[in-house]
Amino acid sequence: MPWYSAGVTAYGRASNASNWVIARGLVAMAMASRSLSSRALSPEQKEQIATGPGLEDFISGAPPVPEHLKRKKKQRLRLPDWLKTDIPVGKNFTKLKEDLRRLNLHTVCEEAKCPNIGECWGGGGEGHTATATIMVLGDQCTRGCRFCSVKTSRAPPPPDPMEPAHTGQAIASWGLDYIVITSVDRDDLPDGGAEHFAQTVREIKKRKPSILVECLTGDFRGDLECVSRVASSGLDVYAHNVETVEDLHWLVRDPRAGYKQSLSVLEHAKVAVPGMVTKSSIMLGCGETDAQVLQTLRDLRTAGVDCVTLGQYMQPTKRHLKVKEYVPPEKFAFWEETGGRLGFLYTASGPLVRSSYKAGEFYIKNILRSRQNPQTST
Repeated sequence: MPWYSAGVTAYGRASNASNWVIARGLVAMAMASRSLSSRALSPEQKEQIATGPGLEDFISGAPPVPEHLKRKKKQRLRLPDWLKTDIPVGKNFTKLKEDLRRLNLHTVCEEAKCPNIGECWGGGGEGHTATATIMVLGDQCTRGCRFCSVKTSRAPPPPDPMEPAHTGQAIASWGLDYIVITSVDRDDLPDGGAEHFAQTVREIKKRKPSILVECLTGDFRGDLECVSRVASSGLDVYAHNVETVEDLHWLVRDPRAGYKQSLSVLEHAKVAVPGMVTKSSIMLGCGETDAQVLQTLRDLRTAGVDCVTLGQYMQPTKRHLKVKEYVPPEKFAFWEETGGRLGFLYTASGPLVRSSYKAGEFYIKNILRSRQNPQTST
């Protein structure tokens, strides 16, 4: 018999023996199962099985979706008049857009389809503060929050090493009073992009020391050393958004985010740089209750947050989380008053308010007011 035939025969015998062992095991399991099923269960045991947890409780680890938050077929809320905005135009708007394309820079204003882009980019005139929000570390996020329209990727391209210098160069040439630097989440990078953030701030301040810089960062997976690195880079405001109330975090945000993790980021920014102004933002209209919003505001104050913005969540595409309610302007006015009573340095609350919407204007006006009336400052 050729050697290869002997090998095949030996393999076949081994395979048959293995199959026989498996078959015998399956028979034994079936007999044991039959023996167990033949035992009579007490009425109490049957009741426990009937009312106990189902398979879905062990798979998701999240509470069931309430009926009022489930997407219903052919049902979509109409956009109210107070949320309709003009098409962005103007010289400043056009110049900013041309410079961004030339230097290969991204803005969250464009990526997130912000309705206020024309108003913010076109500011700088009488009584206004021109503001823009630059998005560094690329335009592909490693997370997939259900409210956000920014592109996602498990393996985004590496950051552009020239991006900090290009950002500083562009901002120095614009007529901006206040710049917000934000980024996609980069869980693929060892430091989450913290050093890239810090270098960008240093480049901006080197070219235009007078400009106010706010950094709106992610949570760096809870790595507080990364928070310290950004906070100590020379910025003026450290911002991180809780986005929604604690009870809806599992529904709105990526599973890698966490309510308490976000609060720890905001708390640590002040530990890293005592006196640092901190800021956060909440979206309304996702199904939250007034009691939950109030508790979130209290939690932010307990974490030492100075500034808070509240705005209407707007569904960017049909694939994203559905709007539960369009909150009326009167309710936003109520939350602005509540923020003041709770002791926030400023509260910006309105249907079209975003985390960085006219950030400079709100910040500067309120800081000046607090300096003029020290007894009312926090």
